[in-house]
Amino acid sequence: MARRRRGGGGGGDSRKPTPSEQQSQPQTGKKAQQKREKEKAKEKEKEKDNEKEKKSLDFNDASNLKKLKREKKNWSCIDSCCWFIGSICSIWWFLLFLYNAMPASFPEYVTTAITGKIPDPPGVKLQKEGLKAKHPVVFVPGIVTGGLELWEGHPCMDGLFRKRLWGGTFGELYKRPLCWVEHMSLDNETGLDPPGIRIRPVSGLVAADYFAAGYFVWAVLIANLASIGYEEKNMYMAAYDWRLSFQNTEVRDQTLSRMKSNIELMVATSGEKVVVIPHSMGTLYFLHFMKWAEAPPPLGGGGGVNWCAKHIKVVMNIGGPLLGLPKIVAGLFSAEAKDIAVARAVAPGVLDKDIFGFQTLQHAMRMTRTWDSTMSLIPKGGDTIWGTLDWAPEHGHDCSTMKVKPNDTLPPKDQNKKGNFHASKVNYGRIISFGKEFAALHSSKIDRVDFKDAKKGYNFGNTTCRDAWNEYHDMGIPGVEAILDYKVYTVESVLDLLQFVAPRMMKRGSAHYSYGIADDLDDRKYQHYKHWSNPLETRLPDAPEMEIFAMYGVGLATERAYIYKFTPGADQCYIPFQIDTSADGGIEESCLKSGVFSVDGDETVPSLSAGFMCAKGWRGKTRFNPSGIQTYVREYDHAPPATLLEGRGTQSGAHVDIMGNFALIEDVIRVAAGANGKDLGGDRVYSDIFKWSERIKLRL
Repeated sequence: MARRRRGGGGGGDSRKPTPSEQQSQPQTGKKAQQKREKEKAKEKEKEKDNEKEKKSLDFNDASNLKKLKREKKNWSCIDSCCWFIGSICSIWWFLLFLYNAMPASFPEYVTTAITGKIPDPPGVKLQKEGLKAKHPVVFVPGIVTGGLELWEGHPCMDGLFRKRLWGGTFGELYKRPLCWVEHMSLDNETGLDPPGIRIRPVSGLVAADYFAAGYFVWAVLIANLASIGYEEKNMYMAAYDWRLSFQNTEVRDQTLSRMKSNIELMVATSGEKVVVIPHSMGTLYFLHFMKWAEAPPPLGGGGGVNWCAKHIKVVMNIGGPLLGLPKIVAGLFSAEAKDIAVARAVAPGVLDKDIFGFQTLQHAMRMTRTWDSTMSLIPKGGDTIWGTLDWAPEHGHDCSTMKVKPNDTLPPKDQNKKGNFHASKVNYGRIISFGKEFAALHSSKIDRVDFKDAKKGYNFGNTTCRDAWNEYHDMGIPGVEAILDYKVYTVESVLDLLQFVAPRMMKRGSAHYSYGIADDLDDRKYQHYKHWSNPLETRLPDAPEMEIFAMYGVGLATERAYIYKFTPGADQCYIPFQIDTSADGGIEESCLKSGVFSVDGDETVPSLSAGFMCAKGWRGKTRFNPSGIQTYVREYDHAPPATLLEGRGTQSGAHVDIMGNFALIEDVIRVAAGANGKDLGGDRVYSDIFKWSERIKLRL
């Protein structure tokens, strides 16, 4: 009987696995494990996908939220401006912090590393040489450079008592332009204050040390004089209201009397004569003053014929337009100069049209035509000095650009030989030409129709132009056409032209100024004050020991004559004439650029106007200089700044920038310390001023 097998669990298979089964079991376990691992991997991937989807949803929700926020807040131009201003202010304060945190010598170290060792300013240099203050110094500022402040005004100027309306920041010009123009204008009949308005000159050295923040006029010269011992007790700024006619500065403000008293006080306290330094129009103002000081009352100061000889050592005229400015003709005729004409051509809407209720050029013309001082700058001497239709003293002037920088080591006579030149011949005597073709034609080929007796038409513009009215609106089309038909104008005919287009202005001007050449200086009519600022109609004082310098920049293109065009306006409030900026000479070296013929000068005053009187008119004993006052011509050849760190330059010959010219400042300090013209080396000339002067046939 078979043995029964033991085991539990009834019915279970209790047999041992065969070897083949034992071999297959591990393989089945591995497959299961792999399957489980795959499932786990899939679950992880699924979890990752879920997380990604969740993050994506969160991101989209955040983006949508930001988008909604942006939609709720509209970003305006004001926000952009605020951010921009905030950024600028933050940068500014950060840079200011760095500047104050750095050592005091660091800026000088950086500058020296870039440009090399900076020479001592003239005052420091001459102080080391032992020069000390000797003669009291009187500064006479020119037009527009002196500050003017409010003493009485209309309600639109409330809260501005004794605030500067001219000079400084010019903030009121931007805030209330029409009110500013109203207050800066003078009465069109009297040339004095309009009712209810009083604008007066700022007093003291601060009156003209800076024209605006950072833009020096007299500040550099004053600082250098201080280096050798000068201070306010022996320096005097003869500030005056440069808008007024010269004689009216005495009538209204007693400015001439104040200048005379201050000079007498400085001479009495120092025991030395004064050194007078006029700049720009200040040279004409002081010429008027010298005649006024010696003339008997009531027109003069009653100082007697020896007053100047007793009180004045030397007059050092800087950039003096003694014979006037062609530039002022363009300003009075069309409220333009070269820069304005170019800007007007580039952006005509800014200057020609009514922008925010302010017609820029029309208001500028209305305002400046009330300033009687501007008429002192109209060219003097007529065609004898400035040229005829086919002749001018500067004929053949070379206008080409210098190709190399001026070299201080070259003597003056050699500096004219630098570079390559192209000579251009121009009819400089034609100060205004209507059309480029008429500027070039010989006068015999030009058919001209006299305009002086032309009948003016009526233009209703003067009833529609409100406060932008100017006298062109009374001329009408017939008057404008008469001016065009004359075609070309010399200096003498320009006087008739200004009389025709601005009769009220010229009526006031003719009472205060004269522009001719005296036939007989003994004629009693030349004792009237209107002749005192014209060096060709008056005599210098009887002061043989006195000296006069003509000090001015050269080497810069300076406005001399203009090409004009007729510009019909779309409305009645327009200026019908405009410099034709499309007129060019066609080559780089041409004297004609943007409708303006240029000669040598300081960018404002031609060399002929600044230098002729000291080169010829007053040289030696002449009928204009009977006592033989010694005269000198000192020219300063322009050299632009070598780097931006030089600012406006220390060798500049430009009309205002020359006040920072080291060579000029050194000349002034040496004379103030006791030197004379011979000690400085006499004349120093770079231009053709002596050649041009010899071409002028003036009875001396």
